[in-house]
Amino acid sequence: MMTGSKRAENRAAMTEEILRLGRAHLSSHGAAGLSLRAIAREMGVVSSAVYRYVPSRDDLLTLLLVDGYSDLADRVDEAITTVDDPRERIARAALAMWRWAVEDPARWALLYGSPVPGYAAPAEVTVEPGTRAVGALLATVAHGQARGLLRDDLPAPDDRVIDALAGVADELGVELTPAVVHAATVLWAVIIGAISLEVFGQYGDSFTDPEALFAGQVALVLDALFR
Repeated sequence: MMTGSKRAENRAAMTEEILRLGRAHLSSHGAAGLSLRAIAREMGVVSSAVYRYVPSRDDLLTLLLVDGYSDLADRVDEAITTVDDPRERIARAALAMWRWAVEDPARWALLYGSPVPGYAAPAEVTVEPGTRAVGALLATVAHGQARGLLRDDLPAPDDRVIDALAGVADELGVELTPAVVHAATVLWAVIIGAISLEVFGQYGDSFTDPEALFAGQVALVLDALFR
């Protein structure tokens, strides 16, 4: 008779294999083309065997989202773990995100591209991993503010967004002035937007060293944020 621990191991192994194939199919077919039946055929099992572990395409998308967000955040953590200077930490985090996205554009598209038709990500499962990378950036900005490294002449945000900016800082557990949170949203927008321009081929063949271009774009924003 199979023990409870052995069943748990089998379930974990089966789910991991489904996830592995899901990542492969995401690269070859895109998010809208994911099919659990196709994954079952590749595994050599009946589809009902897969459904026991991942009941639907939406569940597979959720697994892939959590996996992607977590992998990206792990890459960011790895890039900044040995660096103390806040500005350098942000620059390294941004570059880690760029490289991750260029290495796996399909997963970047799932995280930050167009929504998958008919799918709504469950917030209770995806918000925590989905905010890890931006949370690390904001925590680093807060560290810079605490050390007096940020500019003291940052423009004040529009009154209409001050409460929302305070809510963002509160949700991510950082203490930042509204002006700094506002500036941090610009930083985040540049990071996500510039990576997406590269990943989705919007630059064409205009730049021979897109990584250097991206690093320079981030540096421009950091010049506006730090003293």
